[in-house]
Amino acid sequence: MAYTDQVITCADCGIDFVFSASEQAFFAEKGFASAPKRCASCRSQRRAAGGGSSYGAGGGYADRGPREMHDAVCARCGKDTQVPFRPTGARPVYCSDCFRMMRD
Repeated sequence: MAYTDQVITCADCGIDFVFSASEQAFFAEKGFASAPKRCASCRSQRRAAGGGSSYGAGGGYADRGPREMHDAVCARCGKDTQVPFRPTGARPVYCSDCFRMMRD
């Protein structure tokens, strides 16, 4: 496929930037479905501020601290256990050993 340079307006600063044919080929090779929304300067500022990709830096499980655990009694073996959700009584709750056995 032959690519041609495109002029795109940055979503952050409003300045026009060129999305070159070689950049388009690179994006296609990597499987990126859409053109960039920000110029190179705004992209690098965003990454430096921790607002990069939704997959990597910033947010996610690592930032939320320790998980709140709730006391429960295993419906299979009767052992006291803790689970990472608040049991409502509507469904059975299992200890990790019984849960693992039931999944296998």
